[in-house]
Amino acid sequence: MSPTPSPTDRPHLRRGLGWKARRRLALAVLLVGLPAYIVAAVSLVGWFDRPAIWLELLVYLGLGVLWMLPLRWLFLGVGQPDPGAAAPGGEGSRGA
Repeated sequence: MSPTPSPTDRPHLRRGLGWKARRRLALAVLLVGLPAYIVAAVSLVGWFDRPAIWLELLVYLGLGVLWMLPLRWLFLGVGQPDPGAAAPGGEGSRGA
């Protein structure tokens, strides 16, 4: 019986989403997922009696941070230029 190779032995298993796919998914999350999350958060808070304004603000701030924690990996580096693309202007185009 041969041992199962680890993911580090198979580079195609280590690769996650490509830069373009992550960028598209991040855009979809911002355009579709975030509004849906906002509606869900407001509905959830609406089920309870209205608390003090400072407590309500604290709940909304907590929910505002909570949505992005599991998706942090998705948004990191998305605003940067494509790392796989060639540098514009080629080598030696730094300017004088």
